[in-house]
Amino acid sequence: MGRLDGKVVLISGVARSQGRSHALRFAEEGADVIGFDVLGEIKGSPSAPATQADMDETVRLVEALDRRIIATKADVRDWGAVKAAVDDGVAQLGRLDVVLGNAGVFTAPSLAEDMEDDIFMDTLDINIAGVWRTAKAGIPYLKKNENGGSILITSSIAGLSGAQNFAHYVAAKHAVVGLMRTLALELAPHSIRVNTVHPGTINTVMVTNDTMARLFRPDLENPTIDDFLAVAGQLNPMGVPMLEPVDISNALVFLASDEARYITGAMLPVDAGTLIQ
Repeated sequence: MGRLDGKVVLISGVARSQGRSHALRFAEEGADVIGFDVLGEIKGSPSAPATQADMDETVRLVEALDRRIIATKADVRDWGAVKAAVDDGVAQLGRLDVVLGNAGVFTAPSLAEDMEDDIFMDTLDINIAGVWRTAKAGIPYLKKNENGGSILITSSIAGLSGAQNFAHYVAAKHAVVGLMRTLALELAPHSIRVNTVHPGTINTVMVTNDTMARLFRPDLENPTIDDFLAVAGQLNPMGVPMLEPVDISNALVFLASDEARYITGAMLPVDAGTLIQ
């Protein structure tokens, strides 16, 4: 018996990193998956784009757990594509119980005064408006369930604190908290719970790249990822250089399960204590 047997979860940004980890953990707990990802370049992103091969690997791994997955190419900036992906997934899998707004981008760090307008606005379009579109597409299906459902939003420790050089990212990750609180109030009469998780530094392609290494090690001319990791553990009191995606997945599984049936409007840090320093 899994904690999510018979459930269906929608995950944006499912092709790799956190999205793939979430798909696998939910599948391990008995859920089927509807997923989509942009599978293309995003201006200013320091990491290579997710590919169809990445998506195919996520599908393979979920199916190896004997669960079903409907995976589609779609951009969270495109309402029509998001709605079509969700509608098609529900048509094939029969229901929807959990919506997970995971897709996000970490673009071109710079001082706010130097940031390009399109970089700032694209970040908001993906990291906050994209979450809203994902939730909007799923809410009508969640309302059909006798026992409601759950909406989960990936924010960040940057959604609860400031961070130099990341005005666009910080603004968006704070904004999803406001969206979460509003949805929690609007959907409570339908037994739909809405919560955010706030990860610290995670071992994903968004973090383990040359741009981030240079940002965190300005003392070195050509810093490596190992140089970055050498100081990353100083960012939290537990001394962990980076969390793994599954650490976030485990928190999301709990919030989606009946064990959290009366938890709504909550902000859950998964950050090895970074925010309490």
